[in-house]
Amino acid sequence: MAGRSGPPRGPEDAARGRAPLSPLRRERLYESLAAHISDFIEAQGLVGGDRLPPERQLSAELGVSRATISRALAALETRGRIEVRHGVGALVRDPDAPAGSAAGSGPGLAEAVAAHPRAEVTTAREAILAGIARAAAVNPNDSLRVAMLADDGRPRRFDETWMCVRRLAGAALLADLDQTMATSAPAPADSPALHARLDLLASAIIRGDAAAAATACAGLLDPVD
Repeated sequence: MAGRSGPPRGPEDAARGRAPLSPLRRERLYESLAAHISDFIEAQGLVGGDRLPPERQLSAELGVSRATISRALAALETRGRIEVRHGVGALVRDPDAPAGSAAGSGPGLAEAVAAHPRAEVTTAREAILAGIARAAAVNPNDSLRVAMLADDGRPRRFDETWMCVRRLAGAALLADLDQTMATSAPAPADSPALHARLDLLASAIIRGDAAAAATACAGLLDPVD
């Protein structure tokens, strides 16, 4: 009968000598909700121009807050799946439909923007970002501003933060102009400097400081470490 070479190994002993497990990524509720709404669009056979139920109805039927609904719709709008028109609601978009439908945001403007140097377009887009940030900061719904931009302990990403800012702003024309300029002046690369700038932007909007929110957009597309 073979003898044991030592005392029984406990969990700590078994864990020695191997790499630690990576933490699980917790999907945000609004991301799951956006996928659910997208599946609903497909299941119902909705096409471009069809309107989704109002936010209040979606909130009641899905059992989530209106802030979560707003973030989910903002995510779908950023992906080009829907278009939110103020006074109308959320409309389904055809996959091949061009982004931005407001007057002045058509191919003519896009071509004119593309003809300018990137640095000039970046400066112009940051001016538009500042206008959108100002509008978001004066959104009268304090709890919605907090719910959409509160710190969740993870580094902020430009696309997620900006979709919330645009949703809070409710400035359709500025959003269309921003979308048009985004091709020539795209989102900045992820970096600590960007995270810090986005934190400043979110904080200013949450406390309703329109001037500080606009200031935080200066250099946002090309942050310096």
